[in-house]
Amino acid sequence: MIIEFSVENFLSIRDKVTLSLVKSTGSELEETNTVGHNAPSTPNLLASAAIYGANGAGKTNIVKAIQWMRKLVCGSASDSRASDPIPIVPFQLDDKSRSLPTEFEVVFLVDDVRYQYGFSVTTERVFEEWLFAYPKGRPRRLIERSYSEEQGGDTWGTMDKLEGQKQVWQEATRNNALFLSTAVQLNCAQLRPIYDWFYNHLHIVGLQGWTGMFSAKQCEDEHFRKRIERLLRVADTGIEGIEIEQGETIPWDAVISAASLNRSWEGYLKTIHHTDTGRPVKFEFKDESDGTQKLFTMAGPWLKVLETGDVLVVDELNDNLHSHMVGFLVQLFHNKRVNNKGAQLIFTTHDTSLLNQEVFRRDQIWLCEKDETKSSTFYSLTDFSPRKGVENIERGYLAGRYGALPYIQDLAEALVE
Repeated sequence: MIIEFSVENFLSIRDKVTLSLVKSTGSELEETNTVGHNAPSTPNLLASAAIYGANGAGKTNIVKAIQWMRKLVCGSASDSRASDPIPIVPFQLDDKSRSLPTEFEVVFLVDDVRYQYGFSVTTERVFEEWLFAYPKGRPRRLIERSYSEEQGGDTWGTMDKLEGQKQVWQEATRNNALFLSTAVQLNCAQLRPIYDWFYNHLHIVGLQGWTGMFSAKQCEDEHFRKRIERLLRVADTGIEGIEIEQGETIPWDAVISAASLNRSWEGYLKTIHHTDTGRPVKFEFKDESDGTQKLFTMAGPWLKVLETGDVLVVDELNDNLHSHMVGFLVQLFHNKRVNNKGAQLIFTTHDTSLLNQEVFRRDQIWLCEKDETKSSTFYSLTDFSPRKGVENIERGYLAGRYGALPYIQDLAEALVE
């Protein structure tokens, strides 16, 4: 579970911003929209967070920041060479920020233990890296790393709570790699659960979305195929069933890269509809509507995350989906019978109708806009203290009461030379 995520000096984000999934004091939708845990000295958490804002305000960049942090944790020790630059892009619109490190930090739970992990980097090197564990509510320092210009290399704290061959792992850590990633590559069992949380339990879907290959592969499992079929029927797509061509098995390399096959994964998959007399008719997947295709491609990962209690981060969830469908998908995370493992959803959207569907608590709604320096800022709707059950949040947002709206000049005037 994510408690909060922070990023500073990344793309359109100059100053530090923090997205929090900590439950505030309000009791609204408390039984449905929160997730439980047993971690000591840790606040109650939210099942989802929605981010609103104008085009170009920077909503996507918070998703990219989470994605970029995960990528560096999972691959910095194995997917790069010592001479490779770190592909980071700091805030470009002031000269000072361009030369400063970019910083990421996430506070999260693994097996009811709270961890606080972060690092700062430039294109040349890792400047700082830290990890605290709170098994009994008090901090235990597992990683303490910082770059010393005077010494021309990394300096390390005592890290006395970390067991194993610390000196070997430190010496093996390159300037452009994370100690966490390196130590796990060298069989550090104590840090493996933290690495595994990033690798196996944090899932990010960017603007390109899913390709559908994961859902197609999941359909080979009867349990998951039936769950996907039920979701598609409930969503009124007209699909009664999914069929993988007899004798075919979708190779896992198709899930990784469809280009490696002579034909794409869609060729293995058929959707089943019924005529007015109940006769089944098979359709090619490509003949389904864009919305139905997107719903199918989302179904496999969506249901998998709910079953395993993972974290799902999605950019532009409303793309090609009706607002009621978006609400339905979000509400699956708010249903304790479906989401009984504490899964969480973070997503960006333009769909303001969700604000008046009794879908969210006020602390689940986040807003993004650019300030006078053209830097993205994030803030919670709770900063405005809208009156629960009285104030029309959608109307207030569209009226500009909470900010995070585009400023559009008169088009005709703009086009006049």
